[in-house]
Amino acid sequence: MVIPSVLPERPTTVSPFETGWPVRLADTDGNQRLRLDAIARYLQDIGFEHLDAVPDGDTHRGWVVRRTAIDVLKPIQFGERVTLRRWCSGLSTRWCNMRVQICGSSGGLIETEAFIIHFGTESGVPARMSDRFLEPMLAHTTEHRLRWKAALSDPPPVDGDVRPFPLRVTDIDMLDHVNNAVYLSGVEEVLADHADLKSGPHRAVIEYAKPLRTGDSVHLVATRSGSALDIWFTVADEPHAVARIMPR
Repeated sequence: MVIPSVLPERPTTVSPFETGWPVRLADTDGNQRLRLDAIARYLQDIGFEHLDAVPDGDTHRGWVVRRTAIDVLKPIQFGERVTLRRWCSGLSTRWCNMRVQICGSSGGLIETEAFIIHFGTESGVPARMSDRFLEPMLAHTTEHRLRWKAALSDPPPVDGDVRPFPLRVTDIDMLDHVNNAVYLSGVEEVLADHADLKSGPHRAVIEYAKPLRTGDSVHLVATRSGSALDIWFTVADEPHAVARIMPR
């Protein structure tokens, strides 16, 4: 897998962007555990807060997530207050890896890294980031020629466990795409049948190949092989996203 077994450490010479808030009831499951889809929303929320704090942030509002890796090292629980720290761990001129560390006030710890692409809000295609926007990111990492390589490329199995995943009006964003946090709610649906995978430290990786849109008839195809659970989001048997959950 192209994702390192241990995600890059935060830099010691410059400070990451930091924010925080309490873990609320809607973020957690029946066992008071912070869910994967809530973590994905946290990553979006700190990303938009971060844009308000950097030069040219107002002209860099269009982003698409290509992959997210989430390492749940110690679960965060309802009632904790989380501190989130965000920094760049690798970049090119049109995309970057953004690390977010989520620390709970009672000791919970989640490490994440997302490969995100900057899109022009008018052109709708990948767009170069401005020099002023890139400058603070360059100071956080020595990886300045980041390239994309898929980590999850296997096709869905013909004998996998299949279940429908109906889309709702509230799942769709202004680009007529299903919000990436919604995919993680589908992962949670399947993961509920594999409690052993979330009972200890675990990693969830999701890659987005094609957007899901209004009217798509989506099915989840899942298969368990040893300690790894793979989940495909399919439309007419074509995979649009794939996730893998495994012990960490």
